[in-house]
Amino acid sequence: MPEAFSNDPGVFEIIQTTRSMRRLKPDPVPDALIRQILEAGVCAPSGGNMQHWRFMVITDRKIKEAVAVFYRRAWEEHVGPGYRSSAPAPGSSPEHFARMLDAAQYLSDHLHEAPVWIIPCLAGVSVWGSNPYWSGSSIYPAVQNMLLAARALGLGTTLTTLILRYADEVKAALGLPSDAQPFALLPIGWPMGRFGPVRRSLDGVVYGDRWGEPYRGV
Repeated sequence: MPEAFSNDPGVFEIIQTTRSMRRLKPDPVPDALIRQILEAGVCAPSGGNMQHWRFMVITDRKIKEAVAVFYRRAWEEHVGPGYRSSAPAPGSSPEHFARMLDAAQYLSDHLHEAPVWIIPCLAGVSVWGSNPYWSGSSIYPAVQNMLLAARALGLGTTLTTLILRYADEVKAALGLPSDAQPFALLPIGWPMGRFGPVRRSLDGVVYGDRWGEPYRGV
């Protein structure tokens, strides 16, 4: 990989400030930065080191508009109503939860305007059959590497899987072969907002040796 910029934040700061950035500017993103993000992705582990991953980089406006139709449908008909009728996530205030929903709505309305999409796929997915645990373990580490790389470069993105509700239609729009499966969509662009700390606690989510037993290191 290219050498990191000298003013890059440290790895823990990057991890602790990699928030979902759903409001993105339409300004172009240099190809060299997208390449760095992709190089970070292929540094990730994969099952058996088979590296069946494939990464679709989408910049064509017409393709983005075609896929965004299914993203909006998934948000408006399935995911959005469920979120809006549920209580805030643990540790989140109603105000913070409302802001998150507003940002998610913005992404749904403006997804096609993000200058670059990366759609991580697995080729030859029949190797794993229909087991999502095995399949996901071979692509999501690469996704996380790309999220962190984008943050290190000052670019905003978020991991979304809403398109998977209409995977067949999305595959057709992208021209994917029958043995390739999309696993996520990462819209990438310069963020409208600022990066900030991810405030989460270990309380209640870490156990030691047995389920429900406290871990002494927390």
